[in-house]
Amino acid sequence: MTKEEQLLCKRLKELAFSTFNKGFTTYSDFLNLNELNLLLSMKKELPPVEIDLYGGYEDAERKMVCFYQPMKDYDRTFPIHCIKIAPRNEKFSDALTHRDFLGALLNLGIERYTIGDIIIKNKEGYVFCNDKMCHYIVENLTRIKHTDVRCTQDDNLMITMTPQFQEIRGTVASVRLDAVLALAFNGSRSSLSNLIPAGKVFVNSRLIESISYTLNEGDVVSVRGYGKFIYQEQQNQTKKGRYFVVLKKYI
Repeated sequence: MTKEEQLLCKRLKELAFSTFNKGFTTYSDFLNLNELNLLLSMKKELPPVEIDLYGGYEDAERKMVCFYQPMKDYDRTFPIHCIKIAPRNEKFSDALTHRDFLGALLNLGIERYTIGDIIIKNKEGYVFCNDKMCHYIVENLTRIKHTDVRCTQDDNLMITMTPQFQEIRGTVASVRLDAVLALAFNGSRSSLSNLIPAGKVFVNSRLIESISYTLNEGDVVSVRGYGKFIYQEQQNQTKKGRYFVVLKKYI
């Protein structure tokens, strides 16, 4: 592990033991897929406390970890807020990307771990952040690239936020991870399979390093730099022995 990963593991242990020894609920910062994988790999080193993960909406990728006592009432209220970022004049707005929104936020001096997912819909962005950063972002984020923007806190969006999917249907030689990646991202099996040993592919938040890993229906596959999809189902087998599968790719 890197020094940063070691410090993260130490911090997560401290939070878990605080909950175990003192009885109060604790929350981490937002964790990315690799950090969530570290948490899953170190569960045996943690005390007997319950763990909950949430990122502001059901299918969030970046999530906070909550440690709580199993025998106590637990209020699933994470310190997460949703900020809607909209252009003040849509007619003159740039076509802003995820990178544009993230760059503008980081230029305010905000640390990445205080921000969760950023969702783009039409020309608007929806940013999930911790409670300490919410007011600061609303007050200080006024421009992204050449576009003047208005920020408003709208936590009701955390209830109604639903991901959009593109359905992908096709055949694969097998339901191995490397074969399904090629279908999902419309690339060659050989080039995309290199992402697996490179540590860029996660299934249900767990790092997968075997190209022969077999997917199960309902698995959520995330690939750094490419996106994520749900392996929905295998429907039938063709006469040539290939498998007809259905994927739901996040857009």
